[in-house]
Amino acid sequence: MRILLVLPAGENVRVTSERPEVPARAMLRFSVLPLTIVAALTPRRHEVRIVDENVEPLDFASDVDVVGITFMTALAPRAYEIADRFRARGKFVAGGGFHPTLCPAEAAEHMDAVVVGDAEGAWERLLQDIEAGQARKVYMSQPCPSSELRTPIPRRDLLTSSAKHYVTINAVQTGRGCQHACRYCSVTAFHKQSYRQRPIADVIAELRELPRDLILVDDNIVRSPPYARELFLEMLPLRKRWVGQCSIEIADDPELLRLAHAAGCRGLFIGIETVNQDNLASVGKQFNDSGRYHERLNRVRRQGIGVVAGMIVGLDKDEPGIFESCLRFLQRQRIDALQLNILTPLPGTPLFDEMRRQGRITDYRWDHYDFRHAVFQPSRMTAVQLQEGADWLYSQFYRADRILVRFVRTLCTCGWL
Repeated sequence: MRILLVLPAGENVRVTSERPEVPARAMLRFSVLPLTIVAALTPRRHEVRIVDENVEPLDFASDVDVVGITFMTALAPRAYEIADRFRARGKFVAGGGFHPTLCPAEAAEHMDAVVVGDAEGAWERLLQDIEAGQARKVYMSQPCPSSELRTPIPRRDLLTSSAKHYVTINAVQTGRGCQHACRYCSVTAFHKQSYRQRPIADVIAELRELPRDLILVDDNIVRSPPYARELFLEMLPLRKRWVGQCSIEIADDPELLRLAHAAGCRGLFIGIETVNQDNLASVGKQFNDSGRYHERLNRVRRQGIGVVAGMIVGLDKDEPGIFESCLRFLQRQRIDALQLNILTPLPGTPLFDEMRRQGRITDYRWDHYDFRHAVFQPSRMTAVQLQEGADWLYSQFYRADRILVRFVRTLCTCGWL
C-alpha cells in the first residue's frame, strides 16, 4: 500500500501551493517524531511518505491508499478538513494522537479508523485489517505489562528533503508519559498517569548513530532519578549536546544536575507555570513550591544550563496585575526564553470537565485551543483582560532590546551551542 502520514498546520503557518515559502520559524520546529515512529512501525513492503504542512504543501491529489493524520486539539478542524477531502476521493483515513485519543467519538465522525493511545501495536493491526478488508472503527493500544517502553528507531530518512527547515530532525525519546496529576495536562490524561522508559541500551545505541546536537523530547527526562543517572553516565563518552525538558525538581539533586550537564545538557524547558502557590495547588502542581523558585533556578543556571520557562496566565488566583508581576519575575530570575500559555481547558482533562460543569467555557472552537486564546471566563478578570494581558506580556518579554541582553547573558552562561 501507499501510505501518506500527515501533520496538519495552523492557517497562519501552513505552507500551501499558493504560499510555498516556508516561514522562518525553524527554531520552533523539531522532528515530527510521532509520524517517524509510525513510519518505522509500518512494514517495509508498504511505501510511506510524510508531509508536515509547516514545511511543505499537502497535495490532495496524491496517489495514495491510506492517509494517517496525527493532531492535537488546536489542529482538529484542519485534520478533519484533510480527512474529509481524502475520504471524498475514496481514500482510507486514520487518525491518531492526543485529540483523537481523548475525543474518539468526535474523531470517528471524520475518520475511517481512530487509533486510541500509543501507536505501537495498534497501527500494525490496523494495516493488517485494511489489507484484509476488515478494518474496524477504533484501535486501542495494548496495555503494557511493565514499565518498559519498546519503540522502534524513527524513520528520520523520510525527512531528508525537509530537514533544513527544522532546528533538528534528531529528536529522541527515552521515556513516555507522566505520573504527576496536573489537572490541565493532556499528557497525564493521554497516558492515564503512567510512565514508561526505554531500555537504556536501546537509547544509547540510537544516540551513537546521531550527530552531536539533538533534543530529548521526554516530558520529564528526570522523572526516575536512578534511570536518568544511569542514562547520563552512559552518555558521557558520546559527547553529545542536547536540550530537553524536566521538572524543576532536578535542582534538588546536585549530582544529577551535574551529570546532566556533563552528559551534554545545555538547556531545559521547565514548567514553572505560576509564582502563586495557591494556583499551583489548584492545578495539582504544588510540588513546584513557588517559594523556592529563586534558589532552584539559580542552581540550574550556575551549572551552565539555560532555562526556558513555561508560564500559565489565567489561573483562578490571577488578577489583572499578574502580567507585570510575571514579567518582573522572569527578568529577576534571568530566564532565557519563555513559553507563555493562556490557561486552556483541553478536552479530556479534569480542568475541561470542571469548567464545563461550571459553565465557564465560552468558546468551543478547537482552533482557538492553541494556548494563545482565552476560551473561558477567568475568575478574577475578564476574558478581554486575560487576552490583552497575555499578548502584552509576550511582546514585552520578546522586545528586541531584551532579546539582545538575554542572548549575551546566555552566551556567557552556557557558551555557544
